[in-house]
Amino acid sequence: MEFGIALATDASSWQVAARAEALGFASAWFYDTQMLSADCFVAMGAAAVKTHRIRLGTGVLIPSNRIAPVAANAFATLNKLAPGRIDFGVGTGFTGRRAMGLGAMRLADMETYIHQVQGLLAGRQVTAEFEGKSRTIAFLNPELGLINLADPVALHVSAYGPRAMALTARLGAGWLNFVGDDAAGLGALDAMRAAWEAAGQTGGLGATAFALGCVLAEGEAADSPRAMAQAGPRAAVLLHRAADAALAGLPNTSAIPPEVAEEVAGYVAAQQRAPAGEAQYLRNHRGHLMVVRAEERDFVTPALIRATTFTDTQAALVARIAALGRAGYTQFTVQLVPGQEEAIEDWAAVMRAVNGAAGGD
Repeated sequence: MEFGIALATDASSWQVAARAEALGFASAWFYDTQMLSADCFVAMGAAAVKTHRIRLGTGVLIPSNRIAPVAANAFATLNKLAPGRIDFGVGTGFTGRRAMGLGAMRLADMETYIHQVQGLLAGRQVTAEFEGKSRTIAFLNPELGLINLADPVALHVSAYGPRAMALTARLGAGWLNFVGDDAAGLGALDAMRAAWEAAGQTGGLGATAFALGCVLAEGEAADSPRAMAQAGPRAAVLLHRAADAALAGLPNTSAIPPEVAEEVAGYVAAQQRAPAGEAQYLRNHRGHLMVVRAEERDFVTPALIRATTFTDTQAALVARIAALGRAGYTQFTVQLVPGQEEAIEDWAAVMRAVNGAAGGD
């Protein structure tokens, strides 16, 4: 089973990517969350020239935030710096759009965008609409060698609902899924496998499980300072989703486990009582997937962390991740939280243990 890292993009994320490569990680995924983290393409460019083997991907690009020719040009540029090592991860948007008070974009618009970007990267002319006008666009002088259209840029789609999964299968794309609860992660994989089969896809398509978590020492609490820093930001996402639903009417696609319903309700009530003066979505998403804010701390309990993250001892994590691999996930990707990059060493030990137990698969 492959392992990857995900990063809330920093301008100097190339340093972590280089360490990941040295440790044997297969991929580094860079979040495209403007207003929350640094620009993914700038950071990936630095990583491309500082690494030699590790794959570099957008995890994930949001089509509404970059027009197709700009995105295609960025991928083609990266592909010259790191030929054949670039991944086009794409989704309808959560963090990068919620931080601007917006819901997910239309799935049909994302499909059109993907076809445009892939067509351009294949060296074809495509039709796109700008400012209400339909226009033919293409790379005009790829023969000058300023970009690389020769090596493939692999497509991966973040998909949760049945329509998005069907699109992923129809496109022959790899699948990206955020997993916190093991059973839900396995259920989603079954649904994605059914979509692949319905589309006639017979194999060779990747399934990547994204997660946050903390490798606990024996006896260490799930809400220790270290665990709170490394895993707490993922647990807080459940709070953010619930507040978005209650205060802005945006859909919450994450089920709320009964054992943490009290914490979630408490956070929503606190957000409802917050004084006016700042847009709710700005307050709610500040630090999203990066830090646990002071006003969130009381609601990010050990139960919430355990219900939404991979926070456990090394032995327990090895068993959990190996089970995902046996079920059909091809990569386990762990996000490294800003300021906690040293956790990569703990996860490298988990990787070695998982692959050693699996006979090196």
